[in-house]
Amino acid sequence: MTTVLVVEDDPAISRPLTRALEREGHDVAAAATGTEALAVLDAPAHADVTLVILDLGLPDLDGLEVCRRIRAGGRDVPVLMLTARTDEADFVVGLDAGADDYVAKPFRMAELLARVRALLRRRLPSLLEVNGVRVDASARRVEVDGTEVVLANKEFELLRVMMSRAGQVVTREEILAEVWNDPALKASKTLDMHMSWLRRKLAAARRTPDAGNPISTVRGVGFRFDA
Repeated sequence: MTTVLVVEDDPAISRPLTRALEREGHDVAAAATGTEALAVLDAPAHADVTLVILDLGLPDLDGLEVCRRIRAGGRDVPVLMLTARTDEADFVVGLDAGADDYVAKPFRMAELLARVRALLRRRLPSLLEVNGVRVDASARRVEVDGTEVVLANKEFELLRVMMSRAGQVVTREEILAEVWNDPALKASKTLDMHMSWLRRKLAAARRTPDAGNPISTVRGVGFRFDA
């Protein structure tokens, strides 16, 4: 179980975001101001906060100052910045202040959740092993039934996304947001091509040819890595 701190003063954003995060299985703490956010982070009851979603435009301390204070306090918790500003310089300033990623408003909920999963995945153990497939993220190495499989960069990231959510259906939009950082590619064949190449390599490395492919297609929705 992970705890996400949502720092957002607009209830029209914070409430649906909180519900979406809870549906994803996260505990959610909420703050409407920068001062409140820092108090939440300092409270012993919230020592386990694993990610902060931080609005840039808060009514007291702005998100940049909150982020700077989080980093000055020695916390390395991932920070995902929300901003209505679209100037590239503002994004750079946010990253320089210590943010790990940013999402521009208005945002699609699926994209934001994908960014959350991507940041949290960095905190996952570097080793994943499911259904005969072993991924060592630190060594960028993949084995299927003990046989090493060489994957291209996007194939590796695609496999890691699928395995980190083994047993769950991952939508096309979520995959595109996490692996390509571009949900707008939904209508293209990019995902299908890479998924086809990945599945072919996994199947070719199976010891038993009729063992089946661990990645299943869920028609009209996305894909599932069978656990």
